[in-house]
Amino acid sequence: TLQWEILGKQFVEYEQVAPFLIPEDQQRRLLEFLPLFLKAWEQSAGVIVFPNIQLLASEVSKLLTKEIKKNLNGKPAEEARLALEQLLQQKGEAGDGHLLLKSVYLLSQTDLRTMWNIIGSGLPAALMQCLYLFFTVPLRKASDDGETSEDEAQTQEMLVKIMLNMYKEEQGVEELLAADKLQSLIIATASLWDQGSHLWKVPTGRVLRTISKAQTKNSIVYLQAVDCIKIAVQNLFTLADTLPACDVCEAASIVLCFVKDSYPISSALLTEFENNDGYQLLLKILLRCEGLQQNGDPYLDEILDMLTCLTTCGKTELKVSGNIVHPQLPHFDFEQTRSSGMTVKNLQPFQVLQSTFQRSNDQYLCGRILAAIGTIWAWDRVNFFLLEWTLQPINQFTDIIHFKPHPVQVQFFRLVESIVLDLSYVPHEILKKVQYLIKENAVPFCTLTALQCLLSMTQKDLLFSDIFRDSGLLGLLLALLRKEAKILRKSAGTHLPCLKEGTEKELNVVMLKMMAALTARSVRNTVVLKDYGMVPYIKIFLDDECYRSATLSILEQLSVINYEEYMSIIIGALCSSTQWELQLKLDLLKSLLRILESPKSHSAFRTCSGFNGLLSLLSDMEGALQDPPSGQWTVVGQNCILELVFYTLQGITAALHLDPVNSNFFQKNGLFEKMAEDLGSLGCFWTQGERQILVNLEKKRTFAEFLDAAFCSSEPFPVWLKNCIWILNFLDHMVKGTLHQEIYFKERKPEMGEESRDDREAPQAQEEHPVAFKRPGDKLPASAYMLWGKPEEKDCIIVHPGAVCVMVRLLPKLYKEGHAQLSQEIQCALVDHIQSLVKSEKSRQLMCESGLLGTIITSCQEAFCDESHPLHLPLTRVFEKLASQAIEPHVLR
Repeated sequence: TLQWEILGKQFVEYEQVAPFLIPEDQQRRLLEFLPLFLKAWEQSAGVIVFPNIQLLASEVSKLLTKEIKKNLNGKPAEEARLALEQLLQQKGEAGDGHLLLKSVYLLSQTDLRTMWNIIGSGLPAALMQCLYLFFTVPLRKASDDGETSEDEAQTQEMLVKIMLNMYKEEQGVEELLAADKLQSLIIATASLWDQGSHLWKVPTGRVLRTISKAQTKNSIVYLQAVDCIKIAVQNLFTLADTLPACDVCEAASIVLCFVKDSYPISSALLTEFENNDGYQLLLKILLRCEGLQQNGDPYLDEILDMLTCLTTCGKTELKVSGNIVHPQLPHFDFEQTRSSGMTVKNLQPFQVLQSTFQRSNDQYLCGRILAAIGTIWAWDRVNFFLLEWTLQPINQFTDIIHFKPHPVQVQFFRLVESIVLDLSYVPHEILKKVQYLIKENAVPFCTLTALQCLLSMTQKDLLFSDIFRDSGLLGLLLALLRKEAKILRKSAGTHLPCLKEGTEKELNVVMLKMMAALTARSVRNTVVLKDYGMVPYIKIFLDDECYRSATLSILEQLSVINYEEYMSIIIGALCSSTQWELQLKLDLLKSLLRILESPKSHSAFRTCSGFNGLLSLLSDMEGALQDPPSGQWTVVGQNCILELVFYTLQGITAALHLDPVNSNFFQKNGLFEKMAEDLGSLGCFWTQGERQILVNLEKKRTFAEFLDAAFCSSEPFPVWLKNCIWILNFLDHMVKGTLHQEIYFKERKPEMGEESRDDREAPQAQEEHPVAFKRPGDKLPASAYMLWGKPEEKDCIIVHPGAVCVMVRLLPKLYKEGHAQLSQEIQCALVDHIQSLVKSEKSRQLMCESGLLGTIITSCQEAFCDESHPLHLPLTRVFEKLASQAIEPHVLR
């Protein structure tokens, strides 16, 4: 602060004596003061505390202007250029010019009033003349590598920064009009770009763009009066034939900036640009940009952005009228379309974009043009209609899109999709052309992308199911799928190289997805599919996992009109699948479960041998859960086997749910006994006939505690026992009629380098499933995702008592040599759990009717008749409870 006070006093003294000094002495005193000023600035970290700073700025700027003019006066261009360089770069005793430049550089960054003093000194015109010389007269002494020295770079930075600070103010631009160097420099960039100084091209562009943004009415009149834009356009036409595309873009973007930025003030420069074939020039330049680097060019981007903006530069609104073709989406209202007011008023710049897209195959250029169209639509929704009802860009692009690079095709169809998704408009004429593309299938990738676009629309609204049926797309897809199904059928079981791969296979997938979308919630389309005789062909696609999901969706829609046909297909496919087609079985079962949610499907399931079909799946897995695995089961993860068991039991439970006829059928035909037999042969239950070793149990755990210990604690449990507990838990939920609502296994597809689904360590549940049972207080590890029911619930409702019989039949098989104590402990826990299920009178009556008494006697004869057996007492209690409910005396006998 003291230093600034001293400097302030020194400058006041200078002010007082300056009027009485000759100019040379004034200049000397000021130049002696400036080093002190710069030193104080450096020591105060750029903070200036100087009351007379405006006067100082004026004095220093005037002196710098005077020095510049003195070095330029009467000299040829090259000599003047060299003199300027020496003036501004030289340091030391002879470096007065550099000292002045640095001082002005610092002062120009202070405040606006100080800047106005600098502008009023005449410096803007003087520096413009310097910039003109620096750009038009290249350096002769540049180093071989074309790089500048540190001093040169510093001087350039200060000079450019001063100009940017001055010319961003309207006053700074107005000061330029006194000289002719502004229009000279603009024209020079358009005619001498290839000859200009390489080191000054970028700075010149920055300065001119800054001036462009600060144009005034006077500056526009000035540029128009000297035909600046007209001459620049003419010169650029010549450059466009000779210079590299990126250089032409850089030069043209400067001229276009003055055209675009001046429009809010006056349309004069835009009119001059248009009247002198400016748009033809831009089209010529853009078409030369084929093959620029993959990421494009910043000046190309600038031209495209300015062209996009120029589409809104017009005096009058476009008056267009078009017919809205119906049907349209319910919420579409053309009268409510207009929103922001940024509407297209000038079609000529858009025609440049449209013509460039039609004539270019450059990926980057075409992509940027499509992005520009999307931007114009986003400005105002009515712009889509203004353009499509006049120039028809999207309609015309559809005819040629298959010639464009693949990424451009993807971007184009996303744009088409946005017409429906964002504008809520159905462009019928465009959709007809897209459908023709699919029919011709000239480029499979384009066909695939087009079909994906129509698929997204179909999934948006049911209306498209009717539109695409009436347009013939439904029939076209049915014909194509019939053809592909025949090819698949011929290649089945052979080594013919006719199986589709890559794009063609993906196209089949999307066709099936499209068919699924067209039939979803549309009985009429489903009837068309059936009447077309497509059901036998559709089911052929079940064998390929890529096609299966969509195929099942189609068949599930078929069930709406014919449950029997659906059940016949699914049950038939389950029964005909090989022992190792586990994923096929799982997918079929999941589809079956979705349909069984409707009670109307239960009768068809029964009449199509659904129960026997599902039980046959269990029979096919004989020995699959042995520990250790044997035979071909060694390559199949045991958790995949458990998953299949789970979904099989789920299917049976769903078919029995609230269906007395099915329940009676299942009971009367001995299918619970068949289920117990099939579950018992899976390999985790004991099947040998030897007498079990009896031990004295020191501790007893409940069934619920076993569940926790097996899956929620670190206690080591043998694999066979875990598998048994899994199955018993499934049966427990089946007893209560809730198994079909449970989700234990999480859907997922293995990524590259990840273990396959069959090798997962534990079954997983879908956490997001809305219906699941979880006992309060359970804390389950992330690997388990278990959702256990509470076995000891009071007055538990028994829905399927036959499942208790299955548990009793499996009771003696809960045993493995070497694990006698653990086996006996789980057996006791299961009996106690069964006892808890028969507490109520209604439960006991249901159990008796299901034949549980006889099952206990026949299945647990050894334990029931041996009073020393640990299971004798709990089994007797169960028997006594049931016997008290029995009505017929022969049951007791």
